[in-house]
Amino acid sequence: MNLMMLLEMAAEGLGDRVAVGSLDDGLTYRQLYDRAHGAANRYRAAGVESAVVCDESSPALPIALFGSAWAGIPYVPLNYRLPADDLLALAERAGSAVAIADEPNLERLGGLPGVSSVSAEVFSADPAAGTDGHASPGDWNMDPDDLAVLLFTSGTTGSPKSAVLRHKHLVSYILGSVEFMGAGEDEATLVSVPPYHIAGVASMLSSIYAGRRIVQLPRFDPDVWIDTVEREGVTHAMVVPTMLTRIVDALDARGGAPMLGIRALSYGGGKMPRPVIERALELFPITNFVNAYGLTETSSTISLLGPDDHRVAQYSDDPVEQQRLASVGRPLPGVEVQVRDDDGTVLGPGDVGEIFVRGEQVAGEYREKGSLLDADGWFPTRDGGFVDDDGYLFIQGRNDDVIIRGGENMSPGEIEDVAISHPGVRDAAAIGVPCREWGEKVVLLIVADGDAPDPDELDDLIRERLRSSRVPSHVEVVDELPYNETGKLLRRVLREQFAHLGDDPTD
Repeated sequence: MNLMMLLEMAAEGLGDRVAVGSLDDGLTYRQLYDRAHGAANRYRAAGVESAVVCDESSPALPIALFGSAWAGIPYVPLNYRLPADDLLALAERAGSAVAIADEPNLERLGGLPGVSSVSAEVFSADPAAGTDGHASPGDWNMDPDDLAVLLFTSGTTGSPKSAVLRHKHLVSYILGSVEFMGAGEDEATLVSVPPYHIAGVASMLSSIYAGRRIVQLPRFDPDVWIDTVEREGVTHAMVVPTMLTRIVDALDARGGAPMLGIRALSYGGGKMPRPVIERALELFPITNFVNAYGLTETSSTISLLGPDDHRVAQYSDDPVEQQRLASVGRPLPGVEVQVRDDDGTVLGPGDVGEIFVRGEQVAGEYREKGSLLDADGWFPTRDGGFVDDDGYLFIQGRNDDVIIRGGENMSPGEIEDVAISHPGVRDAAAIGVPCREWGEKVVLLIVADGDAPDPDELDDLIRERLRSSRVPSHVEVVDELPYNETGKLLRRVLREQFAHLGDDPTD
């Protein structure tokens, strides 16, 4: 099992169909296959340990990815948004490498020992330039345990960890979730998530295997996104919650005319405010919405809330079915999920604990720490949540974000869900700040939808739905909440920003 197997199958079945770019001048599947061959030549001739990519968006990305699979070295996409010193530190950790970079980053990576740099533009046009050919069709290693992709995780403290994804994990995910050549010739997917994120890697692989043309968006802008969808005939797209929020706002600013071209829109990577998804369902009336939950360590998606679930939740009068719009659906076939307490006891429906996952696509491995899978193959996600009676999974945030007040653990997610249910709240974040008496106290930060609600209203709502210990000590109205480029709420930033509200002995 090797990722090149996916491209080889697609090239044989769809040779002249455009794989990447516009219909006028994009790369066909056969051309992508040939250029992956050229990339493998370059890697092997250079004798390097990895293929490092620092490119915002170009055909160089899939060429480098499949070329590295062909050559038997890991594909290592780097976060081009990092400061120069941090970027170089990660590149050095990848070992000797061919580094493919766009012009702004080419100079930053130049001069590293053991690193041969080439511009993404030159590489895309002729990946094998300067070599005499060292690869032959079909000569890639089929060992499923070979390292395919190395992704540096975005930690909030310390040095980023390098997550190891082997060919068996990624191939298992694709074969288990994507229909081979299932896309029509008119279908195109818009990739606007960062290429150094697992969602970007998975989007490339799944699109190639399905036969769906890849349209790349270098830098996300909601108006550019909308215009690109219309110009390129995009039928499928994946966004993070912050992107969808901005797209909804941009469509409303244009008069609220519905978008009818998008057939499927998947979102994930962070908590989706319910008012946003409800408005999106109105603005994309014929679109199949999918909420996808996954992690780098699980090779992308492990649980899906599908289109039918969205429609049922949208039109149902049943509060249970409505609430499922806040879930991430049910696990994919071949994926098992458990929720455990601090002692490792498996919990029943409705009980909140840590989410564990198991399946062939689950890697759970880091270069620095080795495998984190337990003896039975379960991976601790460090996400808190619960499963309802019908198997729907609800995520309530990272366990590291748990607020501990007076020895009682409380999930920020449960407080946020109640706050967002208020019609005057567009988005919300609950954080813990230091308190001498209670250890931590709750601060609720809200983005108002119109006029801000009275804090007492929110207090009463939270007290009614949860209990008094969850009632915030402070409610602060903010213009916006900080999210990273993949839609993760930056609670660390909020805790630092609002630390002055803590450490109150009278509270």
